[in-house]
Amino acid sequence: MLPDRQGMSLKRVALLGATGSIGRQAIEIISARDDLDLCGLMSGSRPLDALGAANGTAHTQIGGSAVSLLEACEPDIVLNAIVGFAGVEATLWALEQGVTLALANKESLVAAGELAVAAHRRGGGLLLPVDSEHSALFQCLEGRDPQTVEALVLTASGGPFRGRSRGDLAHVTVAEALAHPTWSMGQKISVDSATLANKGLELIEAHWLFGIPYAQIEVVVHPGSIVHSLVRFRDGALLAHLGIPDMRVPISFALGYPDRPALAVEPLDLSGGLDLRFEAVDGETFPLLPLARAAGERGGTAPCAYNAANEVAVAAFLEGRAGFLAIADTVAAALDEVDCSPARDLDDLVAADAGARRAAERRVVLG
Repeated sequence: MLPDRQGMSLKRVALLGATGSIGRQAIEIISARDDLDLCGLMSGSRPLDALGAANGTAHTQIGGSAVSLLEACEPDIVLNAIVGFAGVEATLWALEQGVTLALANKESLVAAGELAVAAHRRGGGLLLPVDSEHSALFQCLEGRDPQTVEALVLTASGGPFRGRSRGDLAHVTVAEALAHPTWSMGQKISVDSATLANKGLELIEAHWLFGIPYAQIEVVVHPGSIVHSLVRFRDGALLAHLGIPDMRVPISFALGYPDRPALAVEPLDLSGGLDLRFEAVDGETFPLLPLARAAGERGGTAPCAYNAANEVAVAAFLEGRAGFLAIADTVAAALDEVDCSPARDLDDLVAADAGARRAAERRVVLG
Protein backbone atom coordinates (compact mmCIF):
# COMPACT_ATOMS: atom_id res chain seq x y z
CA MET A 1 0.00 0.00 0.00
CA LEU A 2 1.21 3.50 -0.87
CA PRO A 3 0.46 6.76 0.98
CA ASP A 4 -1.90 9.11 -0.87
CA ARG A 5 -1.87 12.90 -0.82
CA GLN A 6 -3.62 13.05 2.56
CA GLY A 7 -1.29 10.49 4.13
CA MET A 8 -3.92 7.76 4.02
CA SER A 9 -2.92 4.27 2.96
CA LEU A 10 -3.80 3.86 -0.70
CA LYS A 11 -4.83 0.36 -1.76
CA ARG A 12 -3.86 -0.66 -5.27
CA VAL A 13 -6.67 -2.56 -7.04
CA ALA A 14 -6.26 -4.81 -10.08
CA LEU A 15 -9.59 -5.24 -11.84
CA LEU A 16 -9.99 -8.36 -13.97
CA GLY A 17 -13.07 -8.41 -16.17
CA ALA A 18 -13.08 -4.62 -16.30
CA THR A 19 -15.63 -4.19 -19.08
CA GLY A 20 -18.31 -6.52 -17.70
CA SER A 21 -21.20 -5.66 -15.42
CA ILE A 22 -19.24 -6.13 -12.18
CA GLY A 23 -16.21 -4.37 -13.64
CA ARG A 24 -18.16 -1.28 -14.67
CA GLN A 25 -19.78 -0.97 -11.25
CA ALA A 26 -16.43 -1.52 -9.53
CA ILE A 27 -14.86 1.33 -11.53
CA GLU A 28 -17.71 3.60 -10.44
CA ILE A 29 -16.98 2.75 -6.79
CA ILE A 30 -13.18 3.02 -7.10
CA SER A 31 -13.43 6.36 -8.90
CA ALA A 32 -15.45 7.81 -6.02
CA ARG A 33 -12.98 6.70 -3.34
CA ASP A 34 -9.79 8.49 -2.30
CA ASP A 35 -8.27 5.38 -0.73
CA LEU A 36 -8.32 3.16 -3.84
CA ASP A 37 -6.03 3.30 -6.87
CA LEU A 38 -6.91 1.37 -10.02
CA CYS A 39 -3.47 -0.01 -10.82
CA GLY A 40 -4.42 -2.64 -13.41
CA LEU A 41 -7.22 -3.38 -15.88
CA MET A 42 -7.89 -6.54 -17.84
CA SER A 43 -10.63 -7.48 -20.30
CA GLY A 44 -11.31 -10.58 -22.32
CA SER A 45 -11.41 -8.91 -25.73
CA ARG A 46 -12.67 -5.33 -25.47
CA PRO A 47 -10.28 -2.35 -25.86
CA LEU A 48 -9.03 -0.69 -22.69
CA ASP A 49 -7.11 2.37 -23.93
CA ALA A 50 -9.85 4.88 -23.15
CA LEU A 51 -10.73 3.25 -19.83
CA GLY A 52 -7.10 3.12 -18.77
CA ALA A 53 -6.52 6.76 -19.70
CA ALA A 54 -9.68 7.91 -17.91
CA ASN A 55 -8.57 6.21 -14.69
CA GLY A 56 -4.84 6.89 -14.92
CA THR A 57 -4.12 3.16 -15.08
CA ALA A 58 -0.67 2.29 -16.37
CA HIS A 59 -1.13 -1.45 -16.67
CA THR A 60 -3.81 -2.78 -19.04
CA GLN A 61 -4.17 -6.13 -20.79
CA ILE A 62 -6.59 -7.70 -23.24
CA GLY A 63 -6.85 -11.48 -23.01
CA GLY A 64 -4.03 -13.84 -22.15
CA SER A 65 -2.85 -14.87 -18.71
CA ALA A 66 -3.88 -12.52 -15.91
CA VAL A 67 -0.74 -13.44 -13.97
CA SER A 68 1.51 -11.29 -16.16
CA LEU A 69 -0.66 -8.24 -15.48
CA LEU A 70 -0.86 -8.96 -11.74
CA GLU A 71 2.90 -9.37 -11.41
CA ALA A 72 3.45 -6.12 -13.28
CA CYS A 73 1.03 -3.93 -11.33
CA GLU A 74 1.65 -5.43 -7.83
CA PRO A 75 -1.87 -4.98 -6.42
CA ASP A 76 -3.00 -4.99 -2.80
CA ILE A 77 -6.44 -6.19 -3.91
CA VAL A 78 -7.40 -8.36 -6.88
CA LEU A 79 -11.03 -8.02 -7.91
CA ASN A 80 -11.58 -11.09 -10.07
CA ALA A 81 -14.68 -10.55 -12.21
CA ILE A 82 -13.55 -12.71 -15.13
CA VAL A 83 -16.37 -14.90 -16.45
CA GLY A 84 -16.03 -18.67 -16.16
CA PHE A 85 -13.11 -21.09 -15.83
CA ALA A 86 -10.79 -18.47 -17.33
CA GLY A 87 -10.68 -16.82 -13.89
CA VAL A 88 -9.16 -19.80 -12.07
CA GLU A 89 -5.50 -18.94 -12.66
CA ALA A 90 -5.87 -15.42 -11.26
CA THR A 91 -7.69 -16.71 -8.19
CA LEU A 92 -4.97 -19.25 -7.44
CA TRP A 93 -2.27 -16.60 -7.95
CA ALA A 94 -3.88 -14.14 -5.53
CA LEU A 95 -4.50 -16.79 -2.88
CA GLU A 96 -0.97 -18.16 -3.17
CA GLN A 97 0.57 -14.68 -2.93
CA GLY A 98 -1.52 -13.68 0.09
CA VAL A 99 -3.00 -10.74 -1.82
CA THR A 100 -6.54 -9.78 -0.80
CA LEU A 101 -8.93 -11.41 -3.26
CA ALA A 102 -12.35 -9.89 -3.88
CA LEU A 103 -13.93 -12.81 -5.71
CA ALA A 104 -16.76 -12.33 -8.18
CA ASN A 105 -15.64 -15.31 -10.29
CA LYS A 106 -17.52 -18.10 -8.50
CA GLU A 107 -16.32 -20.65 -11.05
CA SER A 108 -12.83 -20.43 -9.48
CA LEU A 109 -13.92 -22.11 -6.28
CA VAL A 110 -16.34 -24.42 -8.06
CA ALA A 111 -13.69 -25.81 -10.39
CA ALA A 112 -10.61 -25.50 -8.18
CA GLY A 113 -12.06 -25.83 -4.68
CA GLU A 114 -9.42 -28.07 -3.09
CA LEU A 115 -6.53 -26.34 -4.87
CA ALA A 116 -7.89 -22.92 -3.91
CA VAL A 117 -8.36 -23.81 -0.24
CA ALA A 118 -4.80 -25.15 -0.09
CA ALA A 119 -3.42 -22.01 -1.79
CA HIS A 120 -5.43 -19.80 0.58
CA ARG A 121 -4.02 -21.68 3.57
CA ARG A 122 -0.46 -21.21 2.31
CA GLY A 123 -0.87 -17.55 1.32
CA GLY A 124 -2.84 -16.44 4.36
CA GLY A 125 -4.49 -13.44 2.68
CA LEU A 126 -8.09 -12.27 2.79
CA LEU A 127 -10.71 -13.95 0.61
CA LEU A 128 -13.79 -11.73 0.34
CA PRO A 129 -16.79 -12.95 -1.70
CA VAL A 130 -18.45 -10.46 -4.04
CA ASP A 131 -21.51 -12.52 -4.97
CA SER A 132 -24.40 -10.93 -3.11
CA GLU A 133 -25.41 -14.23 -1.50
CA HIS A 134 -21.93 -15.12 -0.28
CA SER A 135 -21.21 -11.59 0.86
CA ALA A 136 -24.41 -11.84 2.90
CA LEU A 137 -23.34 -15.16 4.42
CA PHE A 138 -19.87 -13.78 5.16
CA GLN A 139 -21.39 -10.87 7.06
CA CYS A 140 -23.86 -13.05 8.99
CA LEU A 141 -21.06 -15.47 9.93
CA GLU A 142 -18.37 -12.94 10.79
CA GLY A 143 -17.02 -13.53 14.28
CA ARG A 144 -19.26 -16.57 14.88
CA ASP A 145 -18.02 -19.93 16.15
CA PRO A 146 -18.46 -22.37 13.23
CA GLN A 147 -19.70 -24.95 15.72
CA THR A 148 -22.79 -22.83 16.36
CA VAL A 149 -23.88 -22.93 12.70
CA GLU A 150 -26.72 -25.30 11.86
CA ALA A 151 -27.05 -24.46 8.15
CA LEU A 152 -26.46 -21.87 5.45
CA VAL A 153 -29.50 -20.78 3.44
CA LEU A 154 -28.93 -19.45 -0.08
CA THR A 155 -31.79 -17.54 -1.64
CA ALA A 156 -32.71 -17.69 -5.33
CA SER A 157 -35.04 -15.31 -7.12
CA GLY A 158 -36.33 -18.20 -9.22
CA GLY A 159 -35.37 -16.39 -12.42
CA PRO A 160 -37.72 -15.51 -15.29
CA PHE A 161 -39.28 -18.99 -15.42
CA ARG A 162 -40.29 -19.46 -11.79
CA GLY A 163 -43.52 -21.42 -11.53
CA ARG A 164 -43.34 -22.93 -15.01
CA SER A 165 -43.27 -26.65 -15.74
CA ARG A 166 -40.55 -28.42 -17.72
CA GLY A 167 -42.93 -28.67 -20.66
CA ASP A 168 -43.39 -24.90 -20.62
CA LEU A 169 -39.65 -24.42 -21.15
CA ALA A 170 -39.19 -26.49 -24.29
CA HIS A 171 -39.32 -23.54 -26.67
CA VAL A 172 -38.26 -20.50 -24.62
CA THR A 173 -36.12 -17.96 -26.45
CA VAL A 174 -32.78 -16.44 -25.56
CA ALA A 175 -34.48 -13.08 -24.99
CA GLU A 176 -36.88 -14.67 -22.49
CA ALA A 177 -34.04 -16.39 -20.65
CA LEU A 178 -32.10 -13.13 -20.38
CA ALA A 179 -35.05 -11.21 -18.90
CA HIS A 180 -34.16 -11.58 -15.21
CA PRO A 181 -36.90 -10.17 -12.97
CA THR A 182 -34.72 -8.39 -10.40
CA TRP A 183 -31.05 -8.23 -11.41
CA SER A 184 -29.29 -6.67 -14.41
CA MET A 185 -26.43 -9.00 -15.34
CA GLY A 186 -24.34 -10.35 -18.20
CA GLN A 187 -25.68 -12.97 -20.61
CA LYS A 188 -23.95 -16.04 -19.14
CA ILE A 189 -25.03 -15.42 -15.55
CA SER A 190 -28.53 -14.43 -16.68
CA VAL A 191 -29.00 -17.78 -18.43
CA ASP A 192 -27.50 -19.55 -15.40
CA SER A 193 -30.07 -17.79 -13.23
CA ALA A 194 -32.86 -18.91 -15.56
CA THR A 195 -31.75 -22.57 -15.31
CA LEU A 196 -30.78 -22.28 -11.60
CA ALA A 197 -27.26 -23.41 -12.55
CA ASN A 198 -26.07 -20.18 -10.96
CA LYS A 199 -27.51 -21.32 -7.65
CA GLY A 200 -25.82 -24.67 -8.14
CA LEU A 201 -22.49 -22.94 -8.65
CA GLU A 202 -23.16 -20.82 -5.56
CA LEU A 203 -23.95 -23.94 -3.53
CA ILE A 204 -20.54 -25.43 -4.36
CA GLU A 205 -18.82 -22.08 -3.81
CA ALA A 206 -20.42 -21.75 -0.36
CA HIS A 207 -19.11 -25.17 0.61
CA TRP A 208 -15.52 -24.15 -0.14
CA LEU A 209 -15.78 -20.59 1.16
CA PHE A 210 -17.16 -21.49 4.56
CA GLY A 211 -16.16 -25.12 5.05
CA ILE A 212 -19.78 -26.21 5.55
CA PRO A 213 -20.88 -29.72 4.45
CA TYR A 214 -23.29 -29.86 1.51
CA ALA A 215 -25.95 -31.43 3.72
CA GLN A 216 -25.98 -28.21 5.76
CA ILE A 217 -26.48 -25.87 2.79
CA GLU A 218 -30.08 -25.14 1.81
CA VAL A 219 -31.49 -23.29 -1.20
CA VAL A 220 -34.89 -21.60 -1.18
CA VAL A 221 -36.65 -19.45 -3.76
CA HIS A 222 -37.22 -15.86 -2.64
CA PRO A 223 -38.82 -13.92 -5.53
CA GLY A 224 -38.40 -10.51 -3.90
CA SER A 225 -34.56 -10.70 -3.89
CA ILE A 226 -34.57 -8.66 -0.67
CA VAL A 227 -33.11 -11.33 1.63
CA HIS A 228 -29.75 -12.18 0.11
CA SER A 229 -29.01 -15.18 2.35
CA LEU A 230 -29.58 -16.48 5.88
CA VAL A 231 -27.70 -18.50 8.50
CA ARG A 232 -29.40 -20.96 10.83
CA PHE A 233 -27.79 -21.35 14.25
CA ARG A 234 -28.03 -24.33 16.57
CA ASP A 235 -30.14 -22.41 19.10
CA GLY A 236 -32.92 -21.96 16.54
CA ALA A 237 -32.06 -18.37 15.61
CA LEU A 238 -31.71 -17.20 12.00
CA LEU A 239 -29.68 -14.20 10.88
CA ALA A 240 -30.55 -12.67 7.52
CA HIS A 241 -28.91 -10.03 5.33
CA LEU A 242 -31.45 -7.72 3.66
CA GLY A 243 -31.08 -4.99 1.08
CA ILE A 244 -32.22 -3.85 -2.33
CA PRO A 245 -30.75 -5.88 -5.23
CA ASP A 246 -27.74 -3.68 -6.09
CA MET A 247 -24.37 -5.29 -6.80
CA ARG A 248 -22.54 -2.12 -5.82
CA VAL A 249 -23.22 -3.00 -2.18
CA PRO A 250 -21.22 -6.27 -2.03
CA ILE A 251 -18.55 -4.83 -4.34
CA SER A 252 -18.09 -1.84 -2.05
CA PHE A 253 -18.06 -4.08 1.03
CA ALA A 254 -15.26 -6.24 -0.40
CA LEU A 255 -13.16 -3.28 -1.58
CA GLY A 256 -13.56 -1.39 1.69
CA TYR A 257 -13.33 -4.26 4.19
CA PRO A 258 -13.18 -4.09 7.20
CA ASP A 259 -14.64 -0.58 6.93
CA ARG A 260 -18.04 0.20 5.45
CA PRO A 261 -17.51 3.29 3.27
CA ALA A 262 -20.60 5.38 2.51
CA LEU A 263 -22.37 4.39 -0.71
CA ALA A 264 -25.20 6.27 -2.39
CA VAL A 265 -27.78 3.51 -2.81
CA GLU A 266 -31.54 3.50 -2.58
CA PRO A 267 -32.60 2.73 1.02
CA LEU A 268 -34.80 -0.27 1.70
CA ASP A 269 -38.26 1.07 2.56
CA LEU A 270 -39.32 -1.06 5.53
CA SER A 271 -42.58 0.82 6.07
CA GLY A 272 -43.75 0.27 2.49
CA GLY A 273 -44.14 -3.47 2.89
CA LEU A 274 -41.56 -6.09 1.89
CA ASP A 275 -42.00 -9.24 -0.18
CA LEU A 276 -40.53 -11.85 2.16
CA ARG A 277 -42.08 -14.95 0.56
CA PHE A 278 -40.00 -18.12 0.40
CA GLU A 279 -40.72 -21.19 -1.71
CA ALA A 280 -39.23 -24.62 -2.27
CA VAL A 281 -37.05 -25.18 -5.34
CA ASP A 282 -38.59 -27.25 -8.14
CA GLY A 283 -35.68 -29.62 -8.79
CA GLU A 284 -37.53 -31.55 -11.50
CA THR A 285 -38.11 -28.50 -13.68
CA PHE A 286 -34.67 -27.06 -12.86
CA PRO A 287 -32.39 -30.12 -12.55
CA LEU A 288 -29.13 -28.18 -12.74
CA LEU A 289 -29.39 -27.36 -9.04
CA PRO A 290 -29.62 -30.98 -7.82
CA LEU A 291 -26.97 -31.91 -10.41
CA ALA A 292 -24.63 -29.35 -8.84
CA ARG A 293 -25.22 -30.75 -5.37
CA ALA A 294 -24.53 -34.27 -6.64
CA ALA A 295 -21.33 -33.08 -8.36
CA GLY A 296 -20.17 -31.38 -5.17
CA GLU A 297 -20.84 -34.46 -3.08
CA ARG A 298 -19.11 -36.66 -5.68
CA GLY A 299 -16.00 -34.53 -5.28
CA GLY A 300 -12.78 -34.69 -7.24
CA THR A 301 -13.10 -32.79 -10.51
CA ALA A 302 -16.87 -33.37 -10.79
CA PRO A 303 -17.63 -29.72 -9.93
CA CYS A 304 -15.07 -28.66 -12.54
CA ALA A 305 -16.80 -30.89 -15.11
CA TYR A 306 -20.20 -29.51 -14.12
CA ASN A 307 -18.99 -25.95 -14.68
CA ALA A 308 -17.22 -26.75 -17.96
CA ALA A 309 -20.19 -28.59 -19.45
CA ASN A 310 -22.53 -25.80 -18.37
CA GLU A 311 -20.35 -23.15 -20.02
CA VAL A 312 -20.42 -25.11 -23.29
CA ALA A 313 -24.17 -25.71 -23.12
CA VAL A 314 -25.00 -22.09 -22.28
CA ALA A 315 -22.82 -20.88 -25.18
CA ALA A 316 -24.64 -23.27 -27.52
CA PHE A 317 -28.01 -21.98 -26.31
CA LEU A 318 -26.98 -18.33 -26.76
CA GLU A 319 -25.71 -19.13 -30.26
CA GLY A 320 -28.95 -20.89 -31.22
CA ARG A 321 -27.34 -24.34 -31.48
CA ALA A 322 -29.25 -25.87 -28.56
CA GLY A 323 -32.56 -25.43 -26.82
CA PHE A 324 -33.04 -24.28 -23.25
CA LEU A 325 -33.76 -27.75 -21.87
CA ALA A 326 -30.68 -29.11 -23.64
CA ILE A 327 -28.48 -27.17 -21.21
CA ALA A 328 -29.27 -29.46 -18.28
CA ASP A 329 -29.31 -32.56 -20.49
CA THR A 330 -25.84 -31.70 -21.78
CA VAL A 331 -24.41 -31.22 -18.28
CA ALA A 332 -25.92 -34.49 -17.04
CA ALA A 333 -24.55 -36.41 -20.03
CA ALA A 334 -21.06 -34.93 -19.63
CA LEU A 335 -20.96 -35.78 -15.93
CA ASP A 336 -21.89 -39.38 -16.75
CA GLU A 337 -19.10 -39.62 -19.31
CA VAL A 338 -16.02 -38.04 -17.72
CA ASP A 339 -13.58 -39.34 -15.12
CA CYS A 340 -13.75 -37.07 -12.10
CA SER A 341 -10.50 -38.00 -10.37
CA PRO A 342 -9.06 -35.27 -8.08
CA ALA A 343 -6.73 -32.68 -9.61
CA ARG A 344 -3.21 -32.58 -8.21
CA ASP A 345 -2.41 -29.22 -9.77
CA LEU A 346 -3.63 -26.61 -12.25
CA ASP A 347 -2.53 -28.72 -15.23
CA ASP A 348 -4.74 -31.59 -14.06
CA LEU A 349 -7.61 -29.15 -13.60
CA VAL A 350 -7.16 -27.72 -17.10
CA ALA A 351 -7.19 -31.25 -18.50
CA ALA A 352 -10.37 -32.11 -16.60
CA ASP A 353 -12.02 -28.93 -17.83
CA ALA A 354 -11.04 -29.69 -21.42
CA GLY A 355 -12.33 -33.25 -21.21
CA ALA A 356 -15.71 -32.14 -19.89
CA ARG A 357 -15.96 -29.52 -22.63
CA ARG A 358 -15.32 -32.12 -25.32
CA ALA A 359 -17.97 -34.39 -23.82
CA ALA A 360 -20.46 -31.51 -23.70
CA GLU A 361 -19.73 -30.47 -27.29
CA ARG A 362 -20.35 -34.01 -28.49
CA ARG A 363 -23.71 -33.99 -26.74
CA VAL A 364 -24.62 -30.61 -28.29
CA VAL A 365 -23.72 -31.87 -31.76
CA LEU A 366 -25.74 -35.06 -31.30
CA GLY A 367 -28.67 -33.05 -29.98
